[in-house]
Amino acid sequence: MTPTFLQSLLAGGMAGMAVDLLFFPIDTIKTRLQAPQGFVRAGAFRGIYKGIGSVGVGSAPGAAVFFATYDTLKKNSPLPAELASIAHMASASAAEVAACLVRVPTEVIKTRAQTSSYGPGQSSLSAARHVLAADGLRGFYRGFGITIMREIPFTSIQFPLYELLKARLSHYTGRKPLYAHEAAVCGSIAGGVAAALTTPLDVLKTRVMLDMRDLSANTQRPSLFVRFRTIYTTEGPKALFSGVVPRTMWISAGEGFGRRSYYRADVAGSVPSQLQRMGVGRRLMAGGDFLPKRVAFHWVQGPIVDA
Repeated sequence: MTPTFLQSLLAGGMAGMAVDLLFFPIDTIKTRLQAPQGFVRAGAFRGIYKGIGSVGVGSAPGAAVFFATYDTLKKNSPLPAELASIAHMASASAAEVAACLVRVPTEVIKTRAQTSSYGPGQSSLSAARHVLAADGLRGFYRGFGITIMREIPFTSIQFPLYELLKARLSHYTGRKPLYAHEAAVCGSIAGGVAAALTTPLDVLKTRVMLDMRDLSANTQRPSLFVRFRTIYTTEGPKALFSGVVPRTMWISAGEGFGRRSYYRADVAGSVPSQLQRMGVGRRLMAGGDFLPKRVAFHWVQGPIVDA
């Protein structure tokens, strides 16, 4: 029985929370490595589930906003059928921006809770109250621009590399389509490479979100270029790749998991018809740190038979 679009939305949200719980400790370590106060002062290995509350609240709505926005824009696209791929990419890009309206506040709260920015023992709710009291609603959107900027090069690297690796492996094995585990390996490598290369942008995102200077003050905050230069000159080039190992690990693992689930479903013909019609499958794989939340819904929907 083919799942409805609403069922796919709900399953995507459930899968997002499941994957968040699984990979959250790795994300915490990555964030603390990128924090300006240093790994030890940010908490080291203590309380690696701090900030999980905000993720539990924001995962499902973020996935739902992405799917709903993508579907709406794609259905109402003025582009002709022969330009469907462009319509898909444009719709997906707009959906990323819309989803960030939910994800960025979640990230701000999570990042500050993970690094004990408001003191030890502070919950996600307490962090949210501090942000609201200090900066109002604007405070929840610190890093909105750099978050979107991070996604663009990630997608530009990951998607073509995945297709290239898959094509080369298919040529080498003389088999098309590839087995699910082979596609998973290609996705894992492509995701890992893209994650590693875009780590400097992720470091900038973390630093912006952890910048707690008063937004209402007249003091000018540094631009992204100034932040980048400051990190490079005062902390060295190595600091721009802080957290590269855990970031690469969890995105690579998520890519492999998500690619295998989707690829097996696609080959077996069990991808939800609504998502097939949307053409969303491959674009879902290109979501940077938010990647596993949007590709794991097949796992929640039930076991998928091998092709």
